[in-house]
Amino acid sequence: MPLARIDISKTASRDRVRDVSAAVYNAMVAVGGVPPSDKFQMITRHEPDEIIYPEEGYLGIDYTPDLIIIQITWVAGRSTDVKKQFFQYIADEIHAKQGVRKQDIWINLVEANREDWSFGNGEMQYGPK
Repeated sequence: MPLARIDISKTASRDRVRDVSAAVYNAMVAVGGVPPSDKFQMITRHEPDEIIYPEEGYLGIDYTPDLIIIQITWVAGRSTDVKKQFFQYIADEIHAKQGVRKQDIWINLVEANREDWSFGNGEMQYGPK
């Protein structure tokens, strides 16, 4: 039950947006163990001055205006190895399909409990009964 937020430049082509969306979803299913029907994403396009990053770089990584910021909120409990594979899968697929530098693919995971979700009707579908 992940929720993906993808922030990308307004200048990104439709193909790039589609491929980034697909890479995130594919990694969720292939690595994260998410059911195939579970696809919730919000994609926001930004003007060049609306994605702020350290121009001098951070942790030895230099960024460009092609920076894509991906934040996924999902149920807690996956191992560090799964998370590492997840990050790599997304970066590899976006780079392979769109040529985006892997340095410009920034990913953050937010972990939540099962009872922190409502998929509609004001109900806690995965909470205790």
